[in-house]
Amino acid sequence: MATDTALSAQERLALINKNLAEVLNPEIIEDVIVKQNRPLSVYWGTATTGRPHCGYFVPVMKIGELLRAGCRVKILLADIHAFLDAMKAPMELVKFRAQYYRFCITALLQAVNVPIDRLEFVLGSSYQLSPEYTMDLFKITSVVSEHDSKKAGSEVVKQEKDAKLSGLIYPLMQALDEEHLGVDAQFGGVDQRKIFALAMDALPRLGYKVRAHLMNPMVPGLQGGKMSASDPDSKIDLLDPPDVIQKKLRKAFAQPKVVEGNGLLSFIEYVLLPAGSLKHGEPLFEVPRHDAETLVYTDIKKIHSDYENDILTPQLLKPAISSALIELMKPIQEAYNSSPEWQANQRQAYPPPEEKKKKVKKDKGNRYPGGAKPEVPAPNAEAIEDLEKLKLESKPADA
Repeated sequence: MATDTALSAQERLALINKNLAEVLNPEIIEDVIVKQNRPLSVYWGTATTGRPHCGYFVPVMKIGELLRAGCRVKILLADIHAFLDAMKAPMELVKFRAQYYRFCITALLQAVNVPIDRLEFVLGSSYQLSPEYTMDLFKITSVVSEHDSKKAGSEVVKQEKDAKLSGLIYPLMQALDEEHLGVDAQFGGVDQRKIFALAMDALPRLGYKVRAHLMNPMVPGLQGGKMSASDPDSKIDLLDPPDVIQKKLRKAFAQPKVVEGNGLLSFIEYVLLPAGSLKHGEPLFEVPRHDAETLVYTDIKKIHSDYENDILTPQLLKPAISSALIELMKPIQEAYNSSPEWQANQRQAYPPPEEKKKKVKKDKGNRYPGGAKPEVPAPNAEAIEDLEKLKLESKPADA
């Protein structure tokens, strides 16, 4: 794989901006790459809550491209943020989940042959509990209103009618992380845009510089909406076996000839094609056909065109994606199966839910008001017959 030493400044900029929905303050990136001629420092944060699923391939593919462009990338394992977001992750499990995320993200990058020598993992609580950070948090609360903080987190933090203060602190901390991680830019999805805008407004008021912001588009899940860890059919777990992957993709929603909002096509665009580039040096997606030659794609526009013209159908698309995804996830699952440490961590981070005890109905007997009457056994037919004989035998002879 080419590194920053083999790429020109313009090639690095093109790779950094590739497949992004929007970039805020791109001049900051250009200044670092072209004028200062040094690696761009970027951070991406993830709250360590539910188990990482295939949706994580989307930001990880972009992180792979940033690393290939020579960027220095910090991945924030946001354990405190996980607790602040409606307490989705209990504090006693947070440290185990942060370690699980580290295992998963490392394996995701290694699966597409991305060198991770410029990658650094940072645990949020390692610096967010320091006196300096705490003081900055107090300072930023004095310059940001309750309304602006709630608005900033509206697409990221779980919103309630009677909002908890934790949800208001969440976006403030995400803004401060840019300064305390010492980066040039922050990377995230377009759902983070309001938090990025908050950071651009608030940090200069604390005497800190503005950063650039790189935004991925939001990729639909398998059922057309957001890929959610709480909906088993909307996401594929990184450890799902091949038969489960095939089953979930067969159930995926894909309207024929419709490109807009098609989660399968988006997955090809933002995961499978970039994965081909990172692994083989060029984007590649193949669709085998029983009665014709295999369709070979290197460009998403051609895929969209063939899908709209019904050359590429959902019936062809689903098994092709299944095969590509199973192949992509194979080294991840091999890494998990060969690591007792990862397996033990998985059990600690996501212990199975406790089974609820079944209520046993108490037998109160029949000696209480309304109690069931004791059952009287039905008379035996043979016993009745014997009784009748006995009555006849006991009668006097002259009767």
